[in-house]
Amino acid sequence: MSNEASYSVRVTKDHLVFSAAHFITFNGNICERLHGHNWRVAVEVTGPLDENRYVFDFIALRDATQKIVNRLDHRMLLPTLHKAIQVTEAANEVEVRFENRRWVFPAEDCLLLPVINTTAEEIACWIGNHLQEDVFAGETCNMETLCVEVEENFGQWAKCKIPISDSCS
Repeated sequence: MSNEASYSVRVTKDHLVFSAAHFITFNGNICERLHGHNWRVAVEVTGPLDENRYVFDFIALRDATQKIVNRLDHRMLLPTLHKAIQVTEAANEVEVRFENRRWVFPAEDCLLLPVINTTAEEIACWIGNHLQEDVFAGETCNMETLCVEVEENFGQWAKCKIPISDSCS
């Protein structure tokens, strides 16, 4: 029986929220109607204690997450890797097509995400990948995992857990 403790830090705040529209497809050819959510984000990092006796700085994690959340706020979230959804960028607009449906949005209102579907799971992973790039890339650290949770509706959370020790130098 091991007595080794494990540690993590977690941040979620009332301001780590974003309002955004999206639609998803499922079961092959079913496409939801365009709709929006007030999404909420929580981030957790696991790893050993450092020389200061903490896993990671809460403030640095909170601020990095806030910058990413701000990019998502008040946007139309569009997937660019979906086989059946065509997203075409023009100078001032983005055209989106799925089967016989067509939408045109102002370009400045859209965020094109390199995901297959704009599900809460994919958005959590997108946030996690950006946190890895913004916070952990190039740093000397012993972090083990990064877990990003995205709440789409009250009580409906999606979670993405990413190993991060390989991205640290």
